Amino acid sequence: MGSLPHVVEDCYGLLQIFSDGSIHRHEKIDFSAFPVKDDGSVVYKDFCYDTLHDLRLRFYKPKSSATAAKLPVIFYLRGGGFCLGSFAWPNIHNSCLRLSSALQAVVVAPDYRLAPEHRLPAAMDDAVSALKWLQDLGRSNPKGDGDVWLGGVVDCVDFDRVFVAGDSSGGNIAHHLAVQLGPGSPELAPIKVRGYVMMAPFFGGKERTRSEAEGLPETFLNVDILDMFWRMSLPIGKSADHPYANPFGPQSPNLESIKLDPILLIAGGDEIMKDRVELYAKRLKELGKMAQYVEFKGKQHGFFTNEPYSDVSDSFLKLIKDFMFEHSS
Repeated sequence: MGSLPHVVEDCYGLLQIFSDGSIHRHEKIDFSAFPVKDDGSVVYKDFCYDTLHDLRLRFYKPKSSATAAKLPVIFYLRGGGFCLGSFAWPNIHNSCLRLSSALQAVVVAPDYRLAPEHRLPAAMDDAVSALKWLQDLGRSNPKGDGDVWLGGVVDCVDFDRVFVAGDSSGGNIAHHLAVQLGPGSPELAPIKVRGYVMMAPFFGGKERTRSEAEGLPETFLNVDILDMFWRMSLPIGKSADHPYANPFGPQSPNLESIKLDPILLIAGGDEIMKDRVELYAKRLKELGKMAQYVEFKGKQHGFFTNEPYSDVSDSFLKLIKDFMFEHSS
């Protein structure tokens, strides 16, 4: 008799891969540390943007705007190492509520297919599909395709001022969108992407950076977990120098001749990926791209997602607000 299947990959106990190739996701997650903080200032609703894969997004809008002007759009790509997460998770939902209310913006937060069931580039393809859903909304102004709620908010959306914001793996997706779409995203008209906000984008590489090698004492992350995420999400057998992981890897596109929209990069001073994010910003600047790197001293990975109503998040949001104002015209 053969031995029973055993766990070969274990991601926080939430996702396990067994020796026979089977995958188990634990649906019961303790979110008691992240109570939803909904003061009613933002309204939201879920929509299906991909019927084939049953993929949904959550559409947020401030209940009342401080001005009569149309609202910019934040296309928000959450994190999770490409393997975990949903816009419905309370910490991510809180982040979107806060982004919408503090920045007086419409927030569109799509879910995407998860690895290892759906390895990269599935998540990147899904992000493009969600943007095309938004494009269709802007093209036809359809009064919500029959949806009364959505039809009632379309007229207040400024599709000419779209900012892509990505956290962790979402920041990685944002990079690939920036490269694919080019300045102003002409193929998405009437949507015009004005800039990208990447919150500690999850990049990789076979060679360790200093912060990775030192293994800063983060609460939720270490290099072993980062390596596991890459084993689960990259095409089978590929290393962290694959173009999906390393934007400056040996097989990655040469960015020198590729024009990019402005990019704001944000990292915590105590996170393992800090040096890789800073190096990315430095390389972009050397290539003549408009890239700004800001580090929040003493903060760990996901500091905004996990504490969107903290004092440091106030500073974080002001930084994004200034970036959006600077690049809105």
